[in-house]
Order: sequence, then C-alpha cells, then structure tokens
Amino acid sequence: MSISRREFIGTAAAASIAAGAPAGTGNTKIPTRVLGKTGARVSILAFGAGSRFLQYKEEDKAIEALTRALDMGITYIDTADDYGEDHLSEKRVGIAIKGRRDKIFLATKLTNRDGAESQRIVEESLKALQVDQLDLLHIHALTTAEDLAKIEAKGGPLDQILKLRDQKVTRFIGITCHADPAVLRTALERHDFDCTQMALNAGTVSMLNGGGKSGMVPDPSVKTCFETTALPVALRKKMGVLAIKALAQDALVGQAPTEKLLYYTLSLPVTAAVVGMPKLEHIDDNVRLAKAFKRLSASEMKQMSGALSARNKQALDRFFRDHIDG
Repeated sequence: MSISRREFIGTAAAASIAAGAPAGTGNTKIPTRVLGKTGARVSILAFGAGSRFLQYKEEDKAIEALTRALDMGITYIDTADDYGEDHLSEKRVGIAIKGRRDKIFLATKLTNRDGAESQRIVEESLKALQVDQLDLLHIHALTTAEDLAKIEAKGGPLDQILKLRDQKVTRFIGITCHADPAVLRTALERHDFDCTQMALNAGTVSMLNGGGKSGMVPDPSVKTCFETTALPVALRKKMGVLAIKALAQDALVGQAPTEKLLYYTLSLPVTAAVVGMPKLEHIDDNVRLAKAFKRLSASEMKQMSGALSARNKQALDRFFRDHIDG
C-alpha cells in the first residue's frame, strides 16, 4: 500500500539521519553511507557507467574519466552487461580498476531473462571486468508484471543469481527498475534482495498526479512514484537503496539548480545516487557537490517536488516506462 507524501517526507528525514546521512559542509572527502543490510560502506556519489559513460568515444578518455572519479574518492561503480556492445562498459571498468579492486564496490547487472544463459553471461561479465567476484549483481530493468513472472520462473534469472550468491560469485544480489514502481514493490515484497536500484527525483512525485490545483490532466499511463510506493518496502526490509535518474536524464536541468536536484535525491533515505558523468568537468562538479552535501529540510523537499512534479511527472513517467540505458 502506498503512503501519503507528507507522511513519507516526515519519516524520510528521520531515516536519513538514522542512516548517518551527513548534513554538514566542507568535507574533504566524499561522505559515505552503509549500503543497507550488506554492511558495506560506499561513497554517496556513485559512478554510473551506462549511456553517459559510453559518450566517451575513445577508450583512453573513458578510462581517464573513471580513474579521475576514483582518484577523487568515488568508491561505487555501476555498470551492466548490456552497456555498450560486447560488454564495452564492463571492459572499460575492468581496465580502470586494476590495482584498486579492494577499494571499489563493484556492481553489474544481468539483463537476459533466459535462466539457461545467465551463468554464461555472468562469466562473460567477470572476464570483461577482470575480477573473480562481484560485490553486487542486479537483475536489470524490471518493467512489467509479465517481466517479473519471467524473472521468477523456475530456473529463471532469480534462481540463477541466488545460486551465484551461494557460490560466492557475487557477494550480494539486487534488482533495478525505473519503469513501474508498483511492479518493483511487488518484487521487493516477495523476495529478500540485498539491494535495489530505482528512479528517485523531484520531478516524479505522485501527490500531484492529475487534476487538482496542478492543472494536470489524468493519464492512465501515468504510474505512481517510487518514493512512496517501492522505497518504503526496501527500507522496511533493510535493503541497500541506490538512486538513479536524480536529474531525470537532464530533463530537470534548468528547472532547478543541479545542486538542489542532487541534494533532493540524497536527502531521501538512500545510500548513494548513481550519476552518469560524460565530461571531466561533470565529475569535478558532482564530487564538489557531494563533498558539500547538506540535507534538504522536509519543507524544502515538498516545495521543490511539488513544483517540478506538476510540470514534469506525466512526461517523465512515459519516458521512463520505455527508456533503455546503455
């Protein structure tokens, strides 16, 4: 069951404080948080090695960018088997983390829904990343109830990643989603994942979904929001939560300061925000913002999300329903 926006914002700040969310400024290092029940501590800014990483067309430039991010204190890397042709993102990550594997939390994702192929694909990921073990293996991009049924089928991807965790191929398992909060909620309620990754930003809050003073027209394609639908389940089950789409693929850029957009997401009870940084200056800017992170108040968050959701929610819901990264 979804909870009210006011109720969630009120509890979110408290949960964020309890989780050790840093509220001060002037940090010389990127703050860290514990990734739920995994116990792992990671930087609150994670390097997204998806489509934005692939915008570095030359391999040496891509590796330079990731190396720069790691040198500046980012400790969490997010990649996937389908980011680029033939595991391109994973291969680049593998080169960049040589000699520093023990300092990095490495997460990749399994996209295929054919359980018989899962082990082979994960072996290819390990080879591309040049590692023997993953820190986190997600089932990638949950979309619909039908998709969840494929994932849950006997011998399917869920069975396979559970085996891989038992075999110590990966330390932890999770699931990602940016298409349908209700379907993700169902998956989280049914299964004990260690982590989950979902779209959390100030432009997709459900309290302004259609009608009312916002002037929005109800649209049957509009979904509820992850923040009040799926996130509470993850928190109740002590899963580590990774936030994606803080800037909504840049759709929110220009409507609010980038600092506020990032801080909104980090003010939720999440461990880290996964951000794609296709230019070196983006890395510098985001690291600076992460070091200076100051949690927004509940009233600031409500005001910000109210304004941005009124203008953007319907379009963003439709976009994320069909969006494929990588």
